[in-house]
Amino acid sequence: MYFIIRGLLYLLSMLPLRLLYIFSDAVYALLYYIIGYRRAVVKNNLLIAFPEKTDRERTKIAKQFYKNFTDNFIETLKILSGGEKFAGKHFSIDGTLLQEQFDKGHTCQFHLGHNFNWEMANIAVSAASAFPMLMVYLEIKNKIFDKLMLEIRTKSGNHLLPANNLRASLLPFRNTQYLLALIADQVPGDVTRAHWLNFFGRPTPFLRGPERGAVAGNLPVFFGEIFKIKRGHYIVKYELCSEEPASLPEGELTRRYARYLEKSIKEHPEMWLWSHRRWKKEWKQEYTPLWIGEQPPPVNS
Repeated sequence: MYFIIRGLLYLLSMLPLRLLYIFSDAVYALLYYIIGYRRAVVKNNLLIAFPEKTDRERTKIAKQFYKNFTDNFIETLKILSGGEKFAGKHFSIDGTLLQEQFDKGHTCQFHLGHNFNWEMANIAVSAASAFPMLMVYLEIKNKIFDKLMLEIRTKSGNHLLPANNLRASLLPFRNTQYLLALIADQVPGDVTRAHWLNFFGRPTPFLRGPERGAVAGNLPVFFGEIFKIKRGHYIVKYELCSEEPASLPEGELTRRYARYLEKSIKEHPEMWLWSHRRWKKEWKQEYTPLWIGEQPPPVNS
């Protein structure tokens, strides 16, 4: 069954992008207007993030999001046949800062959010530097699509590390230089071990792992964001957050990332994954020792 589905998707991916975008437009209309895929989640998330905007403004963002959401699928599918060459034509990134850290002999981390199209961005970042690229991934329940995504994500020679066994998976690379790419805006599985701070004005848990790993190895950390120039064409911008994260107070790296991500989303709200239930975990008073926000923790449970 896997080879049949892969074969059909591979043939589909060979169609010209302009034709695939027609298919994307049709799927957008189906998801948004007919099925209403996660519309309640998207609507609620946008209300949390942008209470000052009108319903019409938030609806406009939602529609743009769904268009990017379906384009993300089509562009990721295109990687199946187009690979690194396709990603290189549609993504632009200046690798100067990455190369500087590589020349210094450093191993680094690169923190991204769920901004479209993160799948192509992983390939573009990898091609822009001399670093071997390591990527953390969560297994997809459907085994066929999990295998397909593994193939797509390793098209440029990237190494995938399972999130549930990350420490052991990193051991073979401990004496090498690498760039560890992390989508760092995931909802932590255990919020009692997370960092908590305000994100868009609401108490929100953030993963501790990215900061802990960077501090433990004193690894330079980059923050990156993705902009869409026009349909199918993107640019990755990034900055060096800290060259010596071990010198920062506890929680500071996570605070900087949260502010960076929030600013990026405010500037380009249509690019973030609003169907992701980012605020599904409620703040409880017992989490107060986990609070790292600039403001005091909430007093109400």
